Amino acid sequence: MPDTAIFDVDGTLVDSNYQHALAWFRAFRRYGITLPLWDLHRAIGMGGDRLVGHVAGDDVERKCGDRVRDAHTEEFDRLIDEVRPLPQAREILRDVRDRGFRLVLATSGEPRHVAHLLSLLDGDDLAHGRVTSDDVTRTKPEADLVDAALREVGGRSGVLIGDSPWDCQAAAKRGVPTLAVRTGGFSVDELAAAGADAVFESLPDLRAALDDTVLARPGDR
Repeated sequence: MPDTAIFDVDGTLVDSNYQHALAWFRAFRRYGITLPLWDLHRAIGMGGDRLVGHVAGDDVERKCGDRVRDAHTEEFDRLIDEVRPLPQAREILRDVRDRGFRLVLATSGEPRHVAHLLSLLDGDDLAHGRVTSDDVTRTKPEADLVDAALREVGGRSGVLIGDSPWDCQAAAKRGVPTLAVRTGGFSVDELAAAGADAVFESLPDLRAALDDTVLARPGDR
């Protein structure tokens, strides 16, 4: 059974996926590239090192990938004050920690953005560790963040709580179960097809069902 709960941040604990999609849209527009917002949204949760080529092609990645990523950072800076925690985000972190799990916040986001978003939750005082894109060579959907999260706290096995297909795919590559929430804007079918073990509408719904998941109290598993 897992001893470590790995929580994604963007789209799972804070309501930021649509701000990220808009920031990527504006970043690409700086270089004369217009991509549908719905298509950009489908890629949110994937690390920026992978996203440019995924949505715009390898030629764009070669020509201006780093500049588009820098532009996304600048554009997201303008939107970050609009981001708010999702309902019961801090409460579910507290509940999972109180059940005896090691708690790691793991995200493909940039460290300075992550620091601001976690300040909205006061999440660092609950978590045993944090890993970001700076701590890995490859971001989601690769499994490096899952590996780094377990190393961070000396965990033997984990469960990932996320909102995107990319979270589910990363966890599946290490045989780690995923509990997915729909707060990132992805459908039940998309999350299940990517490998989610269970899908919940929201954090309050997951919180109410903890005893029916691998996050049950040790004596109830």
